[in-house]
Amino acid sequence: MKTPKESGYFFPAEFAPHLATWLSWPHKEASWPGKIDSIYPNYSLFVKYLTESELVRINVADEQLKQAAVRHLQNAGVNMDKVEFFFHPTNDAWCRDHGPAFLVNPAAGEKKVIVDWGYNAWGNKYPPYDLDDVIPTLIGKHFGLPVYHPGIVMEGGSVEFNGAGTLLTSTACLLNENRNPQLNRQQIEEYLCNYYGVEQVLWVDEGIIGDDTDGHIDDTVRFVNEDTVVTVIEENRNDENYGLLQTNLRQLKEMRLLNGKQMNIVELPMPDAVVYEDQRLPASYANFYISNKHVIVPTFRCAKDEKALGIIAGCFPSREVVGIDSTDIIWGLGSFHCLSQQEPAV
Repeated sequence: MKTPKESGYFFPAEFAPHLATWLSWPHKEASWPGKIDSIYPNYSLFVKYLTESELVRINVADEQLKQAAVRHLQNAGVNMDKVEFFFHPTNDAWCRDHGPAFLVNPAAGEKKVIVDWGYNAWGNKYPPYDLDDVIPTLIGKHFGLPVYHPGIVMEGGSVEFNGAGTLLTSTACLLNENRNPQLNRQQIEEYLCNYYGVEQVLWVDEGIIGDDTDGHIDDTVRFVNEDTVVTVIEENRNDENYGLLQTNLRQLKEMRLLNGKQMNIVELPMPDAVVYEDQRLPASYANFYISNKHVIVPTFRCAKDEKALGIIAGCFPSREVVGIDSTDIIWGLGSFHCLSQQEPAV
């Protein structure tokens, strides 16, 4: 069987046009111990912004959970004509990592394909995850789309795309022995190229402190166009993230894209540390989500929020940048990008 790349398919950049955004409705209290009820207003506000320019497709376990979701969304004033529900039970809400990877091939017309990577809840940290692991195949079956199964573990938050042949990732995550210990770096790159349809894999070393995914790239470095990235930096030299993020910055400056050019690099500050019950949480402005109309940025009741929103707004002149308070949501160890997965238009 040909790989997606051999058949001309590739994973578009997030800033390319979407048909929809996929979500898995949050229901696991253990992910937000003592706080899950507090996340729904701002989660629903996120959905409201999404529905202004695209469909929102939400995985729910059953009719009862659907009706609970509908109540929250209606309370937030969401346009329910733009929301579709699918009875696909999940273990958790992190659709970036367990959701479908949609690939397109402009020469093939409207037909998309889905890649269903293996999923093990970030190195078997949070079993069970069997329901999450099959979500992409269920979605492919519903829409009659071909589904590829590479047979290795991969998470959507660990990879970032410019839509022009380049993929960014981190060694901290993809070379962690709790993912694919049987594969070396070169073998992992081959899987990434063959099943995401890219030509080049670029690596930074580090993730941020508090990130239980072992260093997902969507908390540190994001493409805002084909040749520009934003990367988070820590301004406080005494902060434990300072050295890690300076290492990433040096590596980014040394990288070259397929055309031989250096990337444009925009530095984005980190928020002040967000700590809850003595645990440092992975708060990062880089965990924004790009919809057709908006860039939705997590904020943290921090003096740096406005500065970060301004920097991101400068990177997206054709989109409206909005901040949504993620102080409670980040207690689940992720924010808006982690919660969502785009379905590209064709």
